[in-house]
Amino acid sequence: MRRGRVALALLGGALLLGGCKAPTFGAFRGATTQGRDEFKLWVGFVIAGLAVAAIVWGLIFWTVIRHRRRGSDAIPRQFHENVPLEIVYTALPFVIVLVLFYFTVITENRIDAVASTPSEVVHVLGFRWGWSFTYDSSDGRSQGVQIATAAQPAALAQPATSAQYPQLVLPVGETTRVVLTSADVVHGFYVPAFNFSRYAQPGVVNRFDFTPTTIGVFRGQCTQYCGLYHSEMLFSVKVVSRSDFTHWLAAQQASQARSGSGATT
Repeated sequence: MRRGRVALALLGGALLLGGCKAPTFGAFRGATTQGRDEFKLWVGFVIAGLAVAAIVWGLIFWTVIRHRRRGSDAIPRQFHENVPLEIVYTALPFVIVLVLFYFTVITENRIDAVASTPSEVVHVLGFRWGWSFTYDSSDGRSQGVQIATAAQPAALAQPATSAQYPQLVLPVGETTRVVLTSADVVHGFYVPAFNFSRYAQPGVVNRFDFTPTTIGVFRGQCTQYCGLYHSEMLFSVKVVSRSDFTHWLAAQQASQARSGSGATT
């Protein structure tokens, strides 16, 4: 018992010394409102799993310590059944699964819900081996602005934030509709910091919303093996203020008008 108390004290001290921030359990906190909802669900699942593990491990260790050999071969008292205990350990897992299922459905519906009037609309096209982002807001402010992967990459194995990969720019605190398609095979549109991944499939149009909450630059990548240069299907997402976003749009429109091309790489 003394050793057990020491172990618990060390564990508690380690948790306290871990800092004031709540643990993330290996996940991102989410840089969008949708990502934060997913993070909360993940934390709930981990806590539920840890609670079940603590009960199971506790019972195992209690049995090992309580019935350890004490110099004799006496067999502990045996019993055939314990109806109340059997009801508890049968019903409790069932209730836990129902609760987790309920919160999963609620969270997924909230993440997949799309706004009736998004601030911006971006058509994302995946192709071997790159991405194209075409802005098409309803008010025409970003009409025709296109950002695409260079036809021939200057160098391989560059960071996702390298200029040779396209950058999706979004306004913070506003909802952007993403219309995701593929030109050839199945690709995976994944932004780790957003806790979000969705397939880009040929012949299928996927629509979802991002509402960024944090200004910054975030890595993106293709997560579905799609061929020789799958590892080069990188991009980044830059979240800026509305004023910076408006200035960026104006600069892109002017640049593309001067060059006469439909895309900026």
